[in-house]
Amino acid sequence: MAKKSTKSAPARAGGQKAAKESARERVAAARAAQARKERRARVAFISALSIVGVAAAGGIVWAVTAHGGSGDGKASGPLPAPVAYGSSTMLPPWAAPANASAGAKAAGLKVSAMEGTVNHFHAHLDVIVDGKAVPVPANLGIDQAAQAMSELHTHDAAGVVHVEAPAHRRYILGQLFNEWGVRLDAQGIGGLTAGGGKTLAAYVDGKRVAGDPASIELTAHREIALVFGVPDSKLKVPSSFDFPQGE
Repeated sequence: MAKKSTKSAPARAGGQKAAKESARERVAAARAAQARKERRARVAFISALSIVGVAAAGGIVWAVTAHGGSGDGKASGPLPAPVAYGSSTMLPPWAAPANASAGAKAAGLKVSAMEGTVNHFHAHLDVIVDGKAVPVPANLGIDQAAQAMSELHTHDAAGVVHVEAPAHRRYILGQLFNEWGVRLDAQGIGGLTAGGGKTLAAYVDGKRVAGDPASIELTAHREIALVFGVPDSKLKVPSSFDFPQGE
């Protein structure tokens, strides 16, 4: 005949409570260990990127920084010459190309696993075709497969152009279009060519500028607008962009 338990109900309840607390402690300890492991992994990842960011030619370290950095947009050296690169037949909207690095390299831009910190500023681009806005796609100049980006790129479809570079170089609009894989010159954009009453007009901070729009320099907080179509005096061309705080 089985013996009855000699433990009282309060004693059994206390034992069960202790077992539950012990289980919770084991779960908490396991979670803490996992958190420590993840922290170590992040530190190792950042350290590895810092090592990769040492440029072989100049020995410059490209460090990871948060967007909206402190660069003042200063530039030195000659203005780059426009490079003829990109489709001359494709019609809008124009998607980001599958090969994000090809256009950047054609434009003479550096592609690296790290962002540059010496020169960090933002400009904005609007493209208007026949009175309608054409989106500037995200990830121009960003090679997600290779986990690398050029010093000139976009992060989203807001039209904000990011320059995060290891030196105070100068940049032009044509380089962004090279990355986009879309032809840009004085005659048109992609498969859109001036003629038949339609024109390509370029504006900087709301003022029309002449010449090849591919040569327009990118500078801090500059608003650039490209307008293609029959000239319309009622069309309101953007003269500025409300950049987020810190950009």
